[in-house]
Amino acid sequence: MGKREISLRFLAEPSDVNFGGKVHGGMVMKWIDQAGYTCAVGWSGKYCVTVYVGGIRFIRPIHIGNVVEVHAKVIYTGNSSMHIAVDVLAGDPREGGAFQKTTHCVIVFVAMGEDGKPCKVQPWQPATDDDQGLESYARKLMSLRSSLDEEVKRFLEPGPA
Repeated sequence: MGKREISLRFLAEPSDVNFGGKVHGGMVMKWIDQAGYTCAVGWSGKYCVTVYVGGIRFIRPIHIGNVVEVHAKVIYTGNSSMHIAVDVLAGDPREGGAFQKTTHCVIVFVAMGEDGKPCKVQPWQPATDDDQGLESYARKLMSLRSSLDEEVKRFLEPGPA
C-alpha cells in the first residue's frame, strides 16, 4: 500500500490500429484505465472502481511499433476517492526512444471494502511545489466537474413528452 505512481510500458501492436493507421482512441483509453486502476489499487490496497474520467486530451497520434509508456500518479485523495493523473507517452525505438506526450487525463477511483461499499483511503499530502500544483489542478477540476454535473443533470432529466 501507499505506492503513489506506476508506469506500464509496451509496444503498440497492429491489432491496436484504427482505420487511419494509428492506434485508436479506445485502445488508449483502455490503457489509461488499466494504469489508473493499478495506481489506485497500489495506493489504497483495495479493489477500486472508476467513477469519473475527464478531460481526455489526445495530443498526437501513437504509431504502430511505438514503445508506449502509460504513467499514472495520485494527485489528490478524498475520504474514499483518489484522483489519478495519467499521461501516455510514445516514441519510436528506432529513433533512440525519445518519448513525447500523446494523451493526458485525470481519473477518479473509489476504494471499495469487502462489503461492496466505499472505504477510507490513506490521505496523500503534497510534498513539493510540483505536488502542490498537481493537488491544486485536481481541486480546480473538482470544481469544474461540479458545474458540469449540474448541466448534465438538466440534460438527463425527462422533459415533457
